[in-house]
Amino acid sequence: MIIDQLNNASMYFGLGKRLAKALRYLQTTNFRDFEPGKYEVDGAEIYALVQQFQTGSKEKECLEAHHRYIDIHYMVKGMEAIEVANVDDLKAGEYDPVMDYMPMQGEANLITIHEGTFMIFYPQDAHMPGLSTESPQLVKKVVVKVLQDQ
Repeated sequence: MIIDQLNNASMYFGLGKRLAKALRYLQTTNFRDFEPGKYEVDGAEIYALVQQFQTGSKEKECLEAHHRYIDIHYMVKGMEAIEVANVDDLKAGEYDPVMDYMPMQGEANLITIHEGTFMIFYPQDAHMPGLSTESPQLVKKVVVKVLQDQ
């Protein structure tokens, strides 16, 4: 897992061509006027999900992890708390290969991301986003899905 400010994203370009392309996309795109939805960056290899939602309490009882895609969560407006844990420390549910989704249960740490912050979640990084910090608030964020480089 990586957490940093978007203005430092170039430090991570060496982690893979697709990851570098995704980070450049985040750096060069003004998402404030984007409507929620899916936006292709490079077909199924890189795409962005623009989200706007109210943060809240745990609505689901599990964290999630992915096998094929790396997630980059970028906070456009507001702040949210995200539970994070290494998948080796959790109990795994049944993996859904179509959705690239693995439910995970167990103890996790809470991290807050603020406007301008991004987090990179690799397959070993289980996460539960969308949680309130002090009180619920409307946030806008982008989740870029990056197919792992082979």
